Amino acid sequence: MRLHFPDENPAPQPARSHRSVDPRRLRADDLRYLLALSRTGRLVTAADALGVDHTTVSRRVAALERSIGLRLIERGAEGWTLTDIGRAVSEDARVIEEAIDRVVDTVAGQDSPSLHGTVRVSAPDGFGTAFATPALVRVRRRHPRLQVELITATRQLALRPSGFDLALVIGVPSSSRLVTEHLTDYTLGLYACDDYLTQYGRPRTVAELREHPLIFYIESMLQVGDLDIERHLPGMTPAFSSTNVFAQLEATQQGAGIGVLPAFLTQRTQLRRLLADEIDIRLPITLAVRREAVTHPAVRALWAALQHEVAERADELMPE
Repeated sequence: MRLHFPDENPAPQPARSHRSVDPRRLRADDLRYLLALSRTGRLVTAADALGVDHTTVSRRVAALERSIGLRLIERGAEGWTLTDIGRAVSEDARVIEEAIDRVVDTVAGQDSPSLHGTVRVSAPDGFGTAFATPALVRVRRRHPRLQVELITATRQLALRPSGFDLALVIGVPSSSRLVTEHLTDYTLGLYACDDYLTQYGRPRTVAELREHPLIFYIESMLQVGDLDIERHLPGMTPAFSSTNVFAQLEATQQGAGIGVLPAFLTQRTQLRRLLADEIDIRLPITLAVRREAVTHPAVRALWAALQHEVAERADELMPE
């Protein structure tokens, strides 16, 4: 597995505090609350994973901060994130959580360790549904005690990302808080249904394409630069737009115009590919993991499952 860290040199370790901490004041269980919050970035989500109220998570993390005498979390644009010392503490605390999981497995009489807890995955709506979902379901079948949450949205990641453990994004995110890997490329092309082509004709050149209504994302609400229509079809503006790729697909099937669609979503439709030699948009899908979640066994399992899924179905992503 080839990982990409934004900095060429290893990330500097946070400066260790020289303050004295009485270990008798530290509660190991409080460290589990910090870990849960670090993975989700949300008090409510962390509370659901731990089976408690969100006020309990807030109270226990605050108690841990008082015991240590340092700020471990800070509020970001999309939730709570770890401070540098908070990241170091959570890494050291991970062995406690793993030890508890091993005890649970031993008591349950399991020979091999099972995965527990909650993992949140963020992905574009189309790719998340078609590729992430089957991969995540397979992992869940093997580890029924694992809870998986899939959030679908076509957006960029924040510079201080939170609210997920693992994300799939179009393009290449830039954040020192993420470990990234190029997962795959995929193709977008022009598609239309037979009824539309019968009524309005098939464009034979890119110039003729300008006479037809396009179906794509809402430009003013688009958060992914790689999907900017101006980059791929300069001077053209969609006549039907939606933030949801499945709405775009449905509009194309209904004959509203010519859709700019991922090839993998059209495999099981009757849509016709147009101007394939002239318009063949290829974009990367990047897998991104928050640094504090990289070593989490469940995240690693989902990571491997996603790699397997795209490898097995490469012909759908990049059809000949």
